[in-house]
Amino acid sequence: MIPEAKYVTIDDNVNKIQTLLSELVLMPRLKALEWSSITKQTPNMKIGYPGQHLASLITGVEGARTGARGDDLVDGSEVKSCSRVDQLDNCKDCKQKVLRVEANCPHCGSNKVNRMNDSKWLFGIKSEEELNLLTKTISRVFLTLSDYPNYHEGDFDTIRFQAFEIWNNTERHKHFTSLMENYYHKIFLEHIKRNPNKTPAPKNFWPYSYQFYLCNPVKVFNCIVENANTAPEINIDFYVDPKSDRSELTPEPMPSGLLTHDELIQFLANAPQAQIEYYLKEGINYQQFSDAIRRSKLNKETVYKGLPTIPEVLKDYLILRDTDKVAEAKTKYSRR
Repeated sequence: MIPEAKYVTIDDNVNKIQTLLSELVLMPRLKALEWSSITKQTPNMKIGYPGQHLASLITGVEGARTGARGDDLVDGSEVKSCSRVDQLDNCKDCKQKVLRVEANCPHCGSNKVNRMNDSKWLFGIKSEEELNLLTKTISRVFLTLSDYPNYHEGDFDTIRFQAFEIWNNTERHKHFTSLMENYYHKIFLEHIKRNPNKTPAPKNFWPYSYQFYLCNPVKVFNCIVENANTAPEINIDFYVDPKSDRSELTPEPMPSGLLTHDELIQFLANAPQAQIEYYLKEGINYQQFSDAIRRSKLNKETVYKGLPTIPEVLKDYLILRDTDKVAEAKTKYSRR
């Protein structure tokens, strides 16, 4: 999990990242917001190619000059980008579309708007060769994400940019390979057998999902933009040196609230008591924690208070979920 130093050729990264975000993403977005108020078209910030530029600056690795095909970075890294900013929303009453910048539905005036938050990374795998390329040849999958850190409070004026890495040839990130193999063999090929003239949807990889955390992604970049809709203020509060050993980073912990009751029961059966006890918060003992899980009506408050997140060492006792489904459940924010 150590990037090859010979490929890290871009320096002064933090300053360059701030300039890139301002000139290539945030300032054009402000203009799009202005025009959106006139045209009523979405100002959606398409993050694909800007995400490639951002990946190069964060990793210090130049692009491979291949456009949409071939390696994304010269070290062979695969870059995937996802933006949840300025998604098109839906009115709960009349079902019409609503722009993110609109407080009420322009069609019926309702303030009951589903604020969408379901964009994801897409992995298209259409052959054994492509599967092997993604899971064996490529050593690093680099994920960029732009979203709203205060989404559930209805704050759409603060934007966050993050970057995560998955080193899929390592034991730590083995579940990424398992997910992609299961998608290809259990979804793609089975779909082709039933519908040979229709191409299946790509593998949906959802930010903050059970599968995302199970893959142990390590964060290498975090940036908060305040006043994003008027006068953006960029604050890079976390950045990992491009040449540093990623194995020293702590993977993103999984919120325990993502587990179902049955999964918690199985987790309790699989994980050693001593390991669980080590991570329980002060004031909650193992008996309280296990009783809360085993009750027919799950006592979520005790469970989440005792173990709010599942650390890396305990993730090994979780199951590989939803390997034969195209997508996971989507979460919506409802403003009333």
